[in-house]
Amino acid sequence: MIKNPDPVSPLVDISASKIVSKYPRNRIWGWIGAFVRDLSYDIRKNRALLLMALPGLAVVFVISYMPMPGIVLAFKNYRAAQGVWGSNWVGFNNFQFLFNSGTAWQIIRNTLALNALFIIAGQICALTMAVLLNEVYHRQIAKTFQSILFFPHFVSWVLVGFFTYAFLNSDTGYVNAVLKSLGHDSVNWYGEPQYWYAILVFLSVWKGLGYFTIIYLAGMLNISPEYYEAARIDGANKLQEIWYISLPLIRPLIIINVLLAIGRIFFANFDFIFNVTRDSSLILSTTNVIDTFVYRSLTSVGNYNIASAAGVFQALMGLILVLFANALVRRIDKEHALF
Repeated sequence: MIKNPDPVSPLVDISASKIVSKYPRNRIWGWIGAFVRDLSYDIRKNRALLLMALPGLAVVFVISYMPMPGIVLAFKNYRAAQGVWGSNWVGFNNFQFLFNSGTAWQIIRNTLALNALFIIAGQICALTMAVLLNEVYHRQIAKTFQSILFFPHFVSWVLVGFFTYAFLNSDTGYVNAVLKSLGHDSVNWYGEPQYWYAILVFLSVWKGLGYFTIIYLAGMLNISPEYYEAARIDGANKLQEIWYISLPLIRPLIIINVLLAIGRIFFANFDFIFNVTRDSSLILSTTNVIDTFVYRSLTSVGNYNIASAAGVFQALMGLILVLFANALVRRIDKEHALF
């Protein structure tokens, strides 16, 4: 062993360092040991919080991770008599069949278009409403409006579907009754696909407005009043306060909500689409999305292979979009990226 020539610092085993550099495997084991030590320290430090999160993690594991072996169905010609593992392996034939049919591009287009409209309209309306409520100085009035806006969030899509049918029913619907009273012809809403983009966007905004408004309003209420006072001293008007103070300071909330929504852009809300449209075949050109296609493939045709292929494609594209959106945010503003 070569001794350290510096008498002040502790001795260093130079021969050992040479061995480590010569055999990288020792470095790997050192990194693993350091990771395990750090992990055990974090677990001991945050064990109370981890215990609180344990039920949620268990639910996610059971619902999201345990069914993952079923992904193999997308690459097999499944036959019930042969079972999942005994069925013939067909590779990417199911994906090829899915994309060679005209339905694939229709459901992808509808899913992306509807979710993009939901994100844009929902975020703009929620931000606008949060700004308006933030300017209400009477707290009781503001709380009343918050409760009114938040109430639709707790209404199930099944009830929303019945309410929508009561309004849009071609025979006894309230909307057609108003149209007739004004001298217009009644509309077969469940047979005219061109109206359903607007209808679905309106219902999505109506149900989710209160939830996102509360999130953005909470962020605005945490902004220090000193910023607004300084802006007023400098002569800023109300619109300038909103544009240069309120919106920039809640930008992390906006980015997180948009990133999470982009990650789900290939996942249409099945309860929403299925119950509101009543799975009408006459309007499938605008309301047929990936989730309803998977459901229809299983219940009507019994084709597990195509349904699994569509589900795998949906999950994979969602993952890619989350990574891409986060990389884009990281490139623009690294501090506001999710990871």
